[in-house]
Amino acid sequence: MTTTLESLEERARAHGKDFGADALIVCDSLVRIYQSEGVEVQALQGLDLLIERGDLVAVVGASGSGKSTLLSVLSGLDVPTAGRVRVGPWDLMSMTSRQRIEYRRTMVGFVWQQTARNLVPYLTSVENVMLPLALAGRPRRDRTRRSAELLDMLGVGYCADRRPGEMSGGEQQRVAIAVGLANDPQVLFADEPTGELDSATSDDVLECLRTSNRELGTTVVIVTHDLGVSEHVQRTVAIRDGRTSSEVVRRTDTHEDGSEHVVAEEFAVLDRAGRLQLPREYREALDLVGRVRLTLEESHVSVWPGRTAPKEQS
Repeated sequence: MTTTLESLEERARAHGKDFGADALIVCDSLVRIYQSEGVEVQALQGLDLLIERGDLVAVVGASGSGKSTLLSVLSGLDVPTAGRVRVGPWDLMSMTSRQRIEYRRTMVGFVWQQTARNLVPYLTSVENVMLPLALAGRPRRDRTRRSAELLDMLGVGYCADRRPGEMSGGEQQRVAIAVGLANDPQVLFADEPTGELDSATSDDVLECLRTSNRELGTTVVIVTHDLGVSEHVQRTVAIRDGRTSSEVVRRTDTHEDGSEHVVAEEFAVLDRAGRLQLPREYREALDLVGRVRLTLEESHVSVWPGRTAPKEQS
């Protein structure tokens, strides 16, 4: 059955206006289709995602899963094909070019994997942080104060007068976080921020992102293929084949003796179209291929291989 773009849009609207009404970031049946060497590629295939204000989230997935396309859409650099996507009051489906520029200047901040995209090489750290403040028309006194506060908060105040070439990769990324936070964005997007760093330096950079979330209340979304990042965030969303497939939610529990420990729970994601991606190890263990049987129980749904009747499994 062929699904037209119009029907995809109608389905997204039919989901109702209340979906994600209180969330900061809403992706509702988000579709992105593009042409690659004459071939139509569906990078996002009806993706649903909600991110609340103040969340610290990692979006993970293998190469080609759709996570980079999702970041491009949420950052305002790419326009989705169908569905609905909102960040705060901004409708990313209907923004004009001028509105997209304003959105990227005021609503969101960025930290890219390549330091060349984050910092101007001939400016010092403090000048790099002051640059977006100057473009926003902030008074010089405010620019100086804000820049110093951010660099100090992220532990690189001593790099204020150094240029990028005079700093390590980890120091450059921490300064880049300060640049991304300069105009007090509601959301900070980090694209593979630890991709070029060793494990110890990566931990320092991730701790800075946690500090930004904790101290400033900034919503932080980290897009990465590194599953180790999951240990540093509250929530990990896995994307596979252009849709959300699973989530890991972490919480801190306190024992009777006052000690604390982190509990991580993994959930499969049932999207608004009723689709569920079963983990590969589950499918392989039961040889679930093609048609499967579903049985509605009192409190759960059972999934059986299509060739086997449920009563034979009892």
